[in-house]
Order: sequence, then structure tokens, then C-alpha cells
Amino acid sequence: MLRTSDDIRLLNDRIATAGRFLDGLRAEVGKVIVGQSYMLDRLLIGLLSNGHVLLEGVPGLAKTLTIRSLSDAIQAKFSRIQFTPDLLPADVIGTMIYNQQKHEFVVRKGPIFANFVLADEINRAPAKVQSALLEAMQERQVTLGDTTHKLDEPFLVLATQNPLEQEGTYPLPEAQVDRFIMKVVVGYPSRSEEQLIIRQNVQGIKPPTINPVVSMQDIVTARNLTREVYMDEKVEQYILDIVFATRNPAEYKLDKLKGIISYGSSPRGSINLAIAAKAVAFLNRRGYVIPEDVRTICADVLRHRIGLTYEAEAENISALNVIEQILAKVNVP
Repeated sequence: MLRTSDDIRLLNDRIATAGRFLDGLRAEVGKVIVGQSYMLDRLLIGLLSNGHVLLEGVPGLAKTLTIRSLSDAIQAKFSRIQFTPDLLPADVIGTMIYNQQKHEFVVRKGPIFANFVLADEINRAPAKVQSALLEAMQERQVTLGDTTHKLDEPFLVLATQNPLEQEGTYPLPEAQVDRFIMKVVVGYPSRSEEQLIIRQNVQGIKPPTINPVVSMQDIVTARNLTREVYMDEKVEQYILDIVFATRNPAEYKLDKLKGIISYGSSPRGSINLAIAAKAVAFLNRRGYVIPEDVRTICADVLRHRIGLTYEAEAENISALNVIEQILAKVNVP
């Protein structure tokens, strides 16, 4: 929908007012978490986009602690599921149990019935358990027996996985990975940040308590405003060019990628890239999307939606390398 400059100015003002809670949220989480602003921003983008986030990184990078701290700072119900090889689907979504006093089966809801669900080391669970998450993540509902139960909003699955260990892990199938709006690769802290982490942890001082500073209404209002962020048709075409270049690289003079990519992003990638770009604009207190917003979030949205050939693996070419080449070649509006 075409908007006038006055409309965008008013939207900027509304976003500036509604986005104030982000500063308080960052400050509250920062009481416990040192650095990792990249990871926290991606979690906030997932929150604003109403999309699930997959965090990948070696152990000890505060992935679980960051997610827990974020949920503590929001007045919402939080549950944590530690995925293990012996986990059953009923341990996640719940089951029907027999009530001897009433002589009937009653529903016993599982930990999936929460606003924030931390799926810790999700790749340690077998396929049956992973598939139990699919309906909940995509349809925002769970079926127990012959009854379908709607999940409370907001509902967000924040999953972590360890990329190093292969023994006792079950790689996530493409159908489930695609349910995540972003796959965020978490890196190491800087030298100065790690020095501060050491000081905080060796002194034996009890960590600060995270207080709830954001209400559910703040989140709902911010999500609605994120959808209203203006996206020009030129930016839409830019997103389409990027996604179509993952499918037909030769059409964009990327002949080198023809034998590297086995399959490109689905339309869900286009949708999520547009929504995430709007969330980036919201974080920057803007009522309109610029191409740089798309470029900022592109790798996180598309890296798990691009399939690579054996030739790419043999040459140590990653999805990130492919995305960087596409961004360097596709014309920026």
C-alpha cells in the first residue's frame, strides 16, 4: 500500500513510542549477559516477527542463559525442555491420562503450553519428538486425543543446537528447520567481554535478579506495528532478486554457484525475509524498510534454506559464502 510522507512520519512517531520498551529490555538482560548483542537482537527480531529462532553455537556461549533472561524480563510463561535421545512426544506436547475418580481420560498438558519454549539441544531428540513440534510451531496448536488445543499468544520456540558433536544427535530435517524464521550462528565474545565474564563468575557474587519490565501488551502492540512498517516495491523486488538468485544463479550471472546450490529458498524464505526486514526497521525506530535492513538479516533468514551439493562441501563452501556472493552481485535499489 502506497503511503505519503505524512503517514510514514506518523508511523515513525508511533514506533518511537511503542519501541521504548526495547531499551529497558536490553538493559535488564544486560544485567546478566555480557556482550552477545548480535544474538539478543536476533531474538528480538524473532519476537517482533512472531517467528521461531534456532541458535547454533558451541557450548558455553550463554545461549540458554540469554533466552532464559529474555523470558524473565517479559511477563510471560516460560518452559524449558532438555532434549535427550530417550525423550518421547508426550514429554513435549502432553498426553491423555486416566482419572480413576472420574472414570474418564483427562488432558495433561506438556511444557509446550507456554509463551516461550526453550528447546535445549533440539538435535539430541529422535525424529518422533522433533515432528511433535511441527504442528505446534506452524499451526500454533496441539492435538491431544480427539481435541485440538490452541496455544497462547505470543508463542515462540527458541531452540539451541550444538554443531560440534555428532554422536547421539539427530540432524533436523529440512521440513522442521524451515519452520524457524532464522538460524543464528552464535560466535565467541570479544577479548574484553570475556575478561568481564571471568571477573563476574570467579568472584562468587550472586548474579542479579532479572525483573519483568515488559508486558504482553507491549509485545502485541510492537508486533502489530512491525507489520505496518512500509516496504516499497523496489525493496520487495530486491528481496525477490535475492531469493530467485538462490534458485537460478545463472540468470544473475552467478555461474559459479550453479554446481554449488542443490536447491534454493522456498517462498517461505521470501516471506520471512520481508517480515524480518520490517522487524530490523522497527529496532532502528523506523517506519520504513531500506535495503540495508534486508542485507543485515539476509544470512540468518536464508542460511538454513539453501541446499549445497557435495562439490560445495568438498570445497568448504558454506551457505554464508553463497549468500555473500549473491548480495555482492544483485543490484541494490
